[in-house]
Amino acid sequence: MHTFNLNQKIDRLIHYEGKTYRYFSGTSYLGMGLSEGFQEKVMEGMQLFGLSHGQSRGNNVRLSIYEDFERFFAAKAGAEAAIVMSSGYLAGSAALQTCLNSGQVWIAPDTHPAILPSHLNPNFQQSFEQWQEECLTKAADLSSQEILILGNAVDPLTSRVHDYDWTAHIGAKHQLRLLIDDSHAFGVLGKDIFGSFAKLKNLPADVMVSGSLGKGLGLPAGIILCSAAAKEKVLSLRMYGGASPCPPGYLHAFIHSQDRYASQREKLSTNVKVFFEKTAEIPQIKGSEAFPVFVYSMDEWPDQLEKAGFITSSFPYPTASDPKINRIVVSAFHQAGDLDLLSAELEKLASL
Repeated sequence: MHTFNLNQKIDRLIHYEGKTYRYFSGTSYLGMGLSEGFQEKVMEGMQLFGLSHGQSRGNNVRLSIYEDFERFFAAKAGAEAAIVMSSGYLAGSAALQTCLNSGQVWIAPDTHPAILPSHLNPNFQQSFEQWQEECLTKAADLSSQEILILGNAVDPLTSRVHDYDWTAHIGAKHQLRLLIDDSHAFGVLGKDIFGSFAKLKNLPADVMVSGSLGKGLGLPAGIILCSAAAKEKVLSLRMYGGASPCPPGYLHAFIHSQDRYASQREKLSTNVKVFFEKTAEIPQIKGSEAFPVFVYSMDEWPDQLEKAGFITSSFPYPTASDPKINRIVVSAFHQAGDLDLLSAELEKLASL
C-alpha cells in the first residue's frame, strides 16, 4: 500500500491521482463528519460560541455549554458526573492520575496508551483471556487490598469486545477500581451512543471510563465518566486547570443532533450485519455483528484491494517490527453498493 496525501476531506469515495477508491479504514464509525445536518449544527454552535475557547475552564469568564454538555452526557450514560476535555488522551491521563495509589495495578494487554502508567507496561504477548485468568488467580491468592484494573472496552485492532463481568469476583473480596478506555465504544457499543459506563457501573467497583469522542461521535474532544467525588479530584489537577477545552460549537451540535446520531447508528448496525453475512464464509476474515471492524489475515490483500479500488487499514503493531494487522472498517456512510463490491472482491481473492 502506498501513502495517500490528500487535499480533500476523507469521504466514502477518495479521488487520488486520477483514480477513485472506496474508503474502508479510519475510525469514523457513524460517519458524522459527512452528515450535512450535523455540519449545520456545528456551524450554528460556532456562530453562538466562537470557533474555539483558548482559555482555562477555571477562568472567571466561562461558557455554559461545557457544563450543559457534561450534565447531558452524564445523564444519558448513567454516570453521576462527566468532564469534557480537549482530547481522549488528555482525559485518560487525567483519569489515571486520580486512580494511581499504593495498591496493585493490573493492566490488560491491549490497554490504550492514554491510561498506561509511565513506569508500567502490559504483557503484549498475553491474550485478554490469559490475562483475565491471571488476574482471577492472583486476586484469590492475595489478602484484601486495593486493586486498580486498566483496560479497553474494545480492541479495535483485533475487533474484540471485552467483557468485565468477571471482575465482580475480584470486587467481592478487594477494594476494586476500574479505569476503562471507551474510545472505540462511544457511538457503537453499550447504551445508545454513550458507551460502556451504564453496564460497568453495576460492578462492585469504583468505575471510571475515559476516552476520545473523536471516533464514532465525531467530536474533537475527550471525556471522563465517573462519580461526583472522582470529578472533584480531576478538577483539582493541574492538567485540567492548565488546559484549554475543546471547541464549544461541537458540543452544541452534539446536544442538538441526537436524532441524527440515532439514525447513523441504525445505518451502521445495518451495514455491519450485511457485511458480516456477506463475508461469513470467507475464512480469511474475522469479525462479528457487534463491531464495525473486520480483520483479515492475508498480507498481500491490502495491495490487491488497493489495485481494485479499495483502501483498507494495514500496518505493523505494536511496533514497526511486528506483523501487520490488516483491517476493514465499515461505516454508516457506506452504501449497499460499496459493501457488495468489496465483498465480491474479497470472495475473488479468497478463491485464488
